[in-house]
Amino acid sequence: MLARLTRALAAADEVPAAFGRELLGAVPRLRRYALSLTQHGADADDMVQHTLLKAWEHRRQFVPGTSLSAWLFAILRNGFFNGRRKYRLEVADPDGAHAATLASAAEQEHRASLRDLQGALDRLEPAQREALLLVAVEGLSYEAAAGIIGCPAGTVKSRVSRARDRLGQDLGQDLGQNLGRDLGREADRPVRSPSGAA
Repeated sequence: MLARLTRALAAADEVPAAFGRELLGAVPRLRRYALSLTQHGADADDMVQHTLLKAWEHRRQFVPGTSLSAWLFAILRNGFFNGRRKYRLEVADPDGAHAATLASAAEQEHRASLRDLQGALDRLEPAQREALLLVAVEGLSYEAAAGIIGCPAGTVKSRVSRARDRLGQDLGQDLGQNLGRDLGREADRPVRSPSGAA
């Protein structure tokens, strides 16, 4: 898929080369976000591919100087919810048995294992998990995340705060406080637009 998209980018004279490079560079972040929404690797890959194709199809609608990441996350999120409304299909995995087969155990000992962290994230309300991942993992500002989710920035701040508190309770107070400070720093970091401006 990426090779085909790269060839198409090279053949397109009307699109700046930087757009194509940034589009391909966003794939890992898009996949992480898609995986957080779908909880299934193959579905996440399909969503990323659909997002890239949709972005390429509508490339002339992208406004240079704005955040390409935020634009792509919005396309991916809209595609996810439109797909859920259309198909209403979900893979039932209440005990996490299927998800456990996809994960590999961490080789180092940490205060909270990867499985504990994933379990704590899975127990968050979907709205809180989405806000937390957009702000803390993907590094979007509250305002950019609010634009993607479609709610006020204050609502995103509240959801991130509640998610941090819940993770603190689930993972232990010390780890939760450290994680809360780390996530708070991430949330306050300015987002860089494709042109490099804050």
